[in-house]
Order: sequence, then C-alpha cells, then structure tokens
Amino acid sequence: MTAETLKKKTILLVDDDIDYLNQMKWQISHFGFEVLTAESKKEALEILEATKPDMAILDLMMETQDAGFVLAYKCKQMYPDVPVAIATSVTRDTGIKFEMERESNRSWVKADIFMEKGIRSDQLHREINRLLKL
Repeated sequence: MTAETLKKKTILLVDDDIDYLNQMKWQISHFGFEVLTAESKKEALEILEATKPDMAILDLMMETQDAGFVLAYKCKQMYPDVPVAIATSVTRDTGIKFEMERESNRSWVKADIFMEKGIRSDQLHREINRLLKL
C-alpha cells in the first residue's frame, strides 16, 4: 500500500488526557493516517454522527469509569464494521484484565482489542494495520 492509500484511512482517537491524545495523534498521523480527535465521550459522539471513521481508538475511563465501553457500544451500533480498540491503563492501575478472547467478555464489551497504554509505536502500528486489514 502506498502512503497515499493509507492517507485515506481515518482514525478517531478519543482520550481526556490531552498530552496522551496529542502524543498518539502525532504517532498515528506519522503512520500515514488522518486522525480525528475528541477529548470526551460527548465530543466523540458528535464526530461519529457527522463522520464514519475507518477505526476508533478509545480511552476507557474519561467522564465516567465506563465511558469507553459506552462509546464503543455506540460506535458499533452506528458502524458495526468499524474496528474499535480500547486503550487503557486500567490493568496496570487496578489489576483488572479484559481478555477479548473470552466469549463472555466479547458479548458485552464491544471492542475488538484492548491495548495497554504505553504501547510501543511499532506495536501500535501493527495493531492498527491488523484491525484495518492492511
């Protein structure tokens, strides 16, 4: 794929930590993707109503502890074919681990993958490409 082809892919990035949001936006745009950003669930929903992204990367805990779950559910409801990744530090902070391989988790968590925050740039690029089937 050429960089021009990748440029057509748009990723919605949602996080209430502005520093993390800007860092991720920089990385993802350097991979060759267009990046739309939102700092809240409300702002992300407004973007989703106006634009269908090719992928969404969502923070888990924003305004509420489950904001990312709610946003993932709404995104999949609107656009079932859009891959959704949840980027979180919840496992590091609480020890709670969400394993998407388990059917019980897939039935209620409407995300395709969980990524632990602090993911290396090469891993992030690989996961994006895998989810977008590039």
